[in-house]
Amino acid sequence: MASDLAANPFDVSLGCLSSSALDQLATQLDQIVDLGKRESQAILLATQSSLHAVLHDKLVRLLLLELNAARLDGRLYADNSAERWGQFLALSSQRRFWENLGEHYPGLLHRIETIVRNRCAASERFAVRWAADRKDLVGLGLSSSEELIEISFGAGDSHRGGQTVALLHCTSGRLTYKPRPVAVDASLIEFIADLEADLGPLTIRVPKVLVRKDYGWAEFVEHRYASDEGELRGFYRGIGHWLSLMRLLGGSDMHTENLIAHGMSPVVIDCETLFTPRLPNAPAGFGDALDEANRLIGSSVMSIGLLPDRGIGLGWHGVDSSAIGSLPGQQPLLPRTGVVDAGTDQARIGTIMVKAPIAQNHPSPDPALSTYWPDILGAFDEMNAHLQRLDSEGALHSRLQRFAQCLIRNVPRSTEVYSELMRMLWHPVSLHNEAEARGRAHDLLAKMASKVPAAPDDPAVIDAEIDDLLIADIPFFSTTPAKGCLDGPQGTQWRPVYNLLDTTLQHWMSADFELERHVIQAALVSAYINQGWRPDDPSMWPAKARTENLEWRRRKQIDGIMRKLMETAIHGVDGSVAWIAPIFIPNIGWAVKTLGPDLYGGTSGIALLLAAHLRESRAGRVDPIEGLQELFNATLRTLEIGETNRARQRKGSVKVRPLPPGGYWGLGSMIWTRMILEDWECGGSEGLHRARDIAKDMRTAAESTDMHDVLSGIAGAIPALLMLFERTGHDQYMDMAHELGDRLCKEAVRKDGKAFWTHEKWPAGIGGFAHGVTGVGWALTKIARATNEARYEEVAKEAFAFEDSFFDIAEQNWLDLRGLKEVKSSAAWCHGAVGIGLARLDLDPELKDESTRSVLRVAVAATSRLGLGWNHCACHGDLGAWELLDAAIALGEGPDEMSREELLAHVITSLEDNGPASGMTRDIFSPSLMPGLGGIAYQLLKAHPLSELPSILTMAVPSSNSGMDRDGHATAIAASCSGVPTASLS
Repeated sequence: MASDLAANPFDVSLGCLSSSALDQLATQLDQIVDLGKRESQAILLATQSSLHAVLHDKLVRLLLLELNAARLDGRLYADNSAERWGQFLALSSQRRFWENLGEHYPGLLHRIETIVRNRCAASERFAVRWAADRKDLVGLGLSSSEELIEISFGAGDSHRGGQTVALLHCTSGRLTYKPRPVAVDASLIEFIADLEADLGPLTIRVPKVLVRKDYGWAEFVEHRYASDEGELRGFYRGIGHWLSLMRLLGGSDMHTENLIAHGMSPVVIDCETLFTPRLPNAPAGFGDALDEANRLIGSSVMSIGLLPDRGIGLGWHGVDSSAIGSLPGQQPLLPRTGVVDAGTDQARIGTIMVKAPIAQNHPSPDPALSTYWPDILGAFDEMNAHLQRLDSEGALHSRLQRFAQCLIRNVPRSTEVYSELMRMLWHPVSLHNEAEARGRAHDLLAKMASKVPAAPDDPAVIDAEIDDLLIADIPFFSTTPAKGCLDGPQGTQWRPVYNLLDTTLQHWMSADFELERHVIQAALVSAYINQGWRPDDPSMWPAKARTENLEWRRRKQIDGIMRKLMETAIHGVDGSVAWIAPIFIPNIGWAVKTLGPDLYGGTSGIALLLAAHLRESRAGRVDPIEGLQELFNATLRTLEIGETNRARQRKGSVKVRPLPPGGYWGLGSMIWTRMILEDWECGGSEGLHRARDIAKDMRTAAESTDMHDVLSGIAGAIPALLMLFERTGHDQYMDMAHELGDRLCKEAVRKDGKAFWTHEKWPAGIGGFAHGVTGVGWALTKIARATNEARYEEVAKEAFAFEDSFFDIAEQNWLDLRGLKEVKSSAAWCHGAVGIGLARLDLDPELKDESTRSVLRVAVAATSRLGLGWNHCACHGDLGAWELLDAAIALGEGPDEMSREELLAHVITSLEDNGPASGMTRDIFSPSLMPGLGGIAYQLLKAHPLSELPSILTMAVPSSNSGMDRDGHATAIAASCSGVPTASLS
């Protein structure tokens, strides 16, 4: 079936709504002195185009509904679908059609007429200003006898009666028109000029402007790539300078489209959102420490918008819209709606996945952002030091006074929030009952205000916001730094009067710049969404390992990581604790956040690590650390606060989307953690009860996800549910495991003896353990053995067959189906040979099936060749590879001539020579268990020959009698939890 997602298939239907107003505009333009005929025509065409675009966006759902109604009631009677489409266009292009709709949609015509009237008035206002000011635009690159050739309205959102930024193409160049005062731009230009007088030439720029009272003209800046390495470094040093300046000036909303790369200059083209007040959010209910951590992030350089960050809102999952992010190849596909089967009477709204638009914010077509992190940080430090000198001399405050009376914009609610509400208010159901729709919108904005202090809660202001949305305007709030009180839509006001200059300066003076640097480094990591990204640095795997004093050195590496974990903890007065780090969120990617409750990168993983250290130190297998017990207690307290709050939400009237069901990122991971802590008798007396309470959300979580994998999907929940069934004997957990297993079987794509599971990122399936078919097959085998039901085993074998079908002879490895530029095949736990080998070995620890031995040999060879030396983390680094290789050596299938002692010596030598590095987060401390340094410490704890710590890579289940005897000494060496025998190190 052919689909046509044309931008405006109903263009002909909209002419009757605007033709009269456009005729009137044409007359008005003809009367403007010094406006040429060709210029009038250009303005008129641009107005018509802008009007039709906004009307189509607001009315397309209504038109499709009416198309269907006309087809069903016989008003469309032509012989074929295409002709009936033509009949509807003819019908809907008549004014009478729209007037007749008034009976069912009472306020529709008035809203349309207001939009048309506002846009035409805005165009006339522009024309008058252009005619009056053209002679003064020479300083912006135009000639004294300039003529307007072409113009486009709508470069940005519509505000205050249909006014938008316009882009002008004139006889001698291009220009930007801004329907707001640009004195703040001029003041920022002067501020930078003063800095250049102090420091010498800088690469940061703001376009030159012509200032008028209520509007202004700005120089058009052309995007240009850097010409050489020097210009590239100049650009990224400019980014560091901008971060420092915007941190001082309280800048915000510096998203992708507000920065243009022009050679070595990062040019900020819209600086209206300076001196933004930093208001703390309301308590989230997950502990004081998390609230404090969120406050620190929200008041840091992250609030500027320049640094990479990923959206979590509807339609923006994983999107990085930051001014230096949005890296090519690192953006998810975006869902966009359009008209499917336009040109037929079967036309309807459909969704397609499209690539994120290419912005002009990068200085090269393939930006290697990671290469220039030192340049960004160095320039940030340099400018901070100079600003601090100015402050100590008393000069900084006086320099800021130039901004006192400049009009600035404040954005108390994101444009995405307004856009979603506008979409709801223009839905046919809302058009039919506008009062009810207004009530819903009012309730939503009021509830948002109860959680976001910056958002208005005054009913009059909220009503004014809705009034703007009803006429396709995004509400606009403005003030001056000296005033602080916001002037809102429809003449409303919000917030008390206070001096934003002084509060912003005080906020800067109280900054923790070491934390700011940490946040910058962490944010730069989050530009890379793919976990398979690898640095270009030489391998860290040592050619020759040092084997002396190995046990002492192992303990020293663990001690260093654990002490850093303690140093970076943020404590709350309620006994909770939190950490800030780049974390990986499934379906979103990397982002700088406070750690969540999961095992993969969150607090459950840290609780497991701390408990493991305490356990090993009591047994004498690692040196005790003072204060670690208290940190564990705080971590456990944090988990309990979160569990209690989620239980309260479950019982509340407002339904909250549950966490995913997954075994590493989701409910399954939290259940598994609770069960391990229960086994170790260090999770309190309520461990099993809390695990069962977490499981109450499992069905809802499974119903809410389309993910099938082990990491965050339904496959990862199965081992945790089986563990709960084994411990409690309650059939409900087996029933849930059955349901998930049945769903995996039902939703598998099965063909030619192979099975895989689709996802929008991987419609043809994906391999590997954490995200792909090996993990799903592993989970299905687990439930098959627990239930003796052959259907699970059958699909599991087909999943393994799918994985094996992508074994590449030349690579001697399984292909990585993610299509990464850097690698054809991978050797990691998450994607590649380590995870594949460990999964098969976990299911056949004694190598009873010869195929397991074959898989293990290939996985070991690929891991030895490809999986070592990139970083040290457990997820995709050396400490994940260590577990596979160590187990293989114990079974006689390890790398040639390498003992377990030599393997561990290589790992520890690499840690000593390079410092612990965790892949994506290689240059900063990340406490996370799987992608961070936490997993390095855990695996080193596990490396002691008498350790009985379970495998975090296969969600291992320790035996009920494992652990400590009464004297606190290790029991006899037992089989490892993954089933792989252990042996003493020499």
